[in-house]
Amino acid sequence: MTKILVVDDHAVVRAGVHHFISEIPSMEVGGEASTAEEAIRLVRTQDWDIVLLDIAMPDKSGVEVLKQIKREKPELPVLMLSMHPESRYAVQVLRSGASGYVQKEALATELVNAINTILRGHKYISYGVAELLTSEPVDSEKPLHETLSQREYEIFYKLGQGQGVTQIADELCLSVKTVSTYRSRVLQKMSMTNNADIIYYAIKNNLID
Repeated sequence: MTKILVVDDHAVVRAGVHHFISEIPSMEVGGEASTAEEAIRLVRTQDWDIVLLDIAMPDKSGVEVLKQIKREKPELPVLMLSMHPESRYAVQVLRSGASGYVQKEALATELVNAINTILRGHKYISYGVAELLTSEPVDSEKPLHETLSQREYEIFYKLGQGQGVTQIADELCLSVKTVSTYRSRVLQKMSMTNNADIIYYAIKNNLID
């Protein structure tokens, strides 16, 4: 049984999610939180398969909560929910560690599909978000890491944490060859020569803890 934590300050949203999740035999809403503080407490004290997190919380930004969850439980997948269009926050939260982004107005079937996709070990990226990720203009004024694609940044981040290609491949369910290809792209785009350069850059720019 998939145990889900729903974090949203609107009771009607939590009730709605609870209603259609209850109709899925393999899933259950095991807990709810209406504040960031409550969400962090539940994440720390209980085990969850996935967190559904509103991007706008009353006491702290959902993005800040996401980053804290990923610091404390990096393997716990987080699916962001938002009333805002994908163009506003989707790329940012994906690069902050979210496993997916779904608008609250989406159909229940899309949310369930997103959850299932994430639980299989993949990112949930809608067609709209994919368009955003592939059409972002390259800006010479941007920091080098912001010129990377979402997957490239994911590989870059893990390399910056000192992880090896084989470990990254296992965690992301990719082949070692694929991860090596992404690593080569990262090095090329960022004009670097090895992993030590990536780690130094990541630390210098406060991209890892």
